Amino acid sequence: MTPSATLKQRAYDAWFRHVHTSKLIYNTCWEDPRADRAMLALNSQSRLAMITSAGCNALDYLLDDPAEIHCIDMNARQNALLELKMAAIAKLAFADLFKLFGEGRHAQFPALYKTSLRPSLSPSAQQFWDAHGHWFNGRGRGSFYYHGASGEVAWLIRLFLRCLRPGLRRKLIELFESQDMSEQRARYEALEPRLLGPWLRMVIRQPATLALLGVPRAQRDLLASQYPGGVEAFVVDKLRWLFTQLPVRDNYFWRIYLHGSYSRDCCPNYLRAENHELLRARLERLHVHTMSLNDFLQRREAPLTHFVLLDHQDWLCAHDVPALEEEWRSILRCSQVGARVLLRSAAMRVDFLPEFARGVLFNRVEAEAWHRRDRVGTYGCTLLAEIAA
Repeated sequence: MTPSATLKQRAYDAWFRHVHTSKLIYNTCWEDPRADRAMLALNSQSRLAMITSAGCNALDYLLDDPAEIHCIDMNARQNALLELKMAAIAKLAFADLFKLFGEGRHAQFPALYKTSLRPSLSPSAQQFWDAHGHWFNGRGRGSFYYHGASGEVAWLIRLFLRCLRPGLRRKLIELFESQDMSEQRARYEALEPRLLGPWLRMVIRQPATLALLGVPRAQRDLLASQYPGGVEAFVVDKLRWLFTQLPVRDNYFWRIYLHGSYSRDCCPNYLRAENHELLRARLERLHVHTMSLNDFLQRREAPLTHFVLLDHQDWLCAHDVPALEEEWRSILRCSQVGARVLLRSAAMRVDFLPEFARGVLFNRVEAEAWHRRDRVGTYGCTLLAEIAA
């Protein structure tokens, strides 16, 4: 490796560390809970440990009546976001909840925060929202969803489209209004050459952009080495699959960054009126922990039935193999027989599990089936495993 390449890698890693130690990364979850819930098969006996991310999916899992969900994240800002959502569900009328997290803005947020929300937050969450409550005021960028690291990327792309490519933006909005798959395919095929032009391809290639989207160098390198054509080809192919093979009318993951808001019929389940009282009644089953997953598991005594690891083991595999091995030892120690483990990876195949963990039973057929139906479509593969006796 040349000195220049080494310097670029160090710069990428340094920028990624800066982003992840100073910013809220995800303002909404980018893993499809419809797929998750089908694979996890949660029930009233389920005890789940998961990475918090933006907290949307933890709230979604509550609809399956689990006994307890432990949301764990090393980034206290992610947990602060989940705490705010929990407080809003517990203390606000549904209309106010939807204005906050459905529309991404609420003119009365300062008063609601002071009287109803702040008292329910932990000190660290209070500190964060004391400083960032203006994200909901509707001024400037116009929506909470254009703040945080991933939101900043979405806002810049939106600004580019509004100012320099308004016609392209109108076509994107029309795409999301397609009434059936034939209309959707025709619209995307006409749109694709303009959408995937030189500017967007340049943005995709930038390490700074990938870091803001939560993609570490390890994941970029996995795509570059395993996917024909690398990161750029992966993104192009994934977009084509999403918008020609899966209906977009309920794809709230991509809609939110186009509009900066959800609609009442295209939104996460925690923002549906029919779920409001049920979620409110079950909030006490959610527990928030700011620490590493392994630290949580080492302190845990009672067995767990489910683990949702997102994609963080990609980073461990590349940077801290002993920590990866220790985490798997902790998972196996804390697992009830038959416990399910769900993880995603930028890799096309997961081959980094420690040798002693290879005895788990993989459900590759179900994982691949749901991977192909996942409405987000940004991962290389999905792994579903069951802990044997």
